[in-house]
Amino acid sequence: MTKIDTSRPETVLPTPSHTVGPFYGHALPFPGGGDIAPLGHPDTLTLQGYITDGAGNPLPDAFLELWSADPEGNVPRVDGSIRRDPASGGYLGRNGVEFTGWGRIQTDANGHWSARTLRPGARGQSAPYISVCVFARGLLVHLYTRIYLPGDEAALAADPLLNRVPAERRDTLVARKRDDGTYRFDIRLQGEGETVFLEYQ
Repeated sequence: MTKIDTSRPETVLPTPSHTVGPFYGHALPFPGGGDIAPLGHPDTLTLQGYITDGAGNPLPDAFLELWSADPEGNVPRVDGSIRRDPASGGYLGRNGVEFTGWGRIQTDANGHWSARTLRPGARGQSAPYISVCVFARGLLVHLYTRIYLPGDEAALAADPLLNRVPAERRDTLVARKRDDGTYRFDIRLQGEGETVFLEYQ
C-alpha cells in the first residue's frame, strides 16, 4: 500500500513498516501444546526457559514451536498433536499415546515457557537436538535455532553445526541440566548472550 502526499501529487511515499502482530494468543496456542511426550512415559524430560529481548526483558506474548526426532532418531510421521471434534470443530487434545515430536508453547506473563518431551536420538552425524522456531513481537520473520541436550560430550564436540559456531557462542545452543533433573534453555533475541539463530537457504 502506498500513501500519496496530496500537497505534492508527484510524490509517492511508502507506507511505514510495522509488525504483523503479535496475534498469537488468539488462535495459535492450544491446550497441552507443550505436552509432547505420551502420558506417563517413563523417559519424559522437562525443558523450560525464558524468552527475553535485547535489554533482557521477558516477552510475555511470544511463542515457540518445537520439533524433534523420536528416541531412536526417526522423524515421527503420526498425527495427533491437534485433534478436533469432527462435529463441533472443538479441540479434543492430544491422544496421549502417539509421539508426534511437535509442540507449540506460548510464554506466560514472565516470558517463561515449558515443555515435556522425550530425548531425541541422533540423526546422521548430528548430535541429538530439538529444532525451535520463535515467534515474537517485533519480528517480521520468525527465528530458527536448536536445543542440544548435554550428556554426550563426544557427540556435541563432533556435531557439524556446533563446529561452525564460534566457541564462545556454542553454549547458547546447549541446554543446562538443573539439579531437579529439568533442562533450562533461555532464548535471548538480541544483545549480549544472544542465542545463535540459523538461516536456511
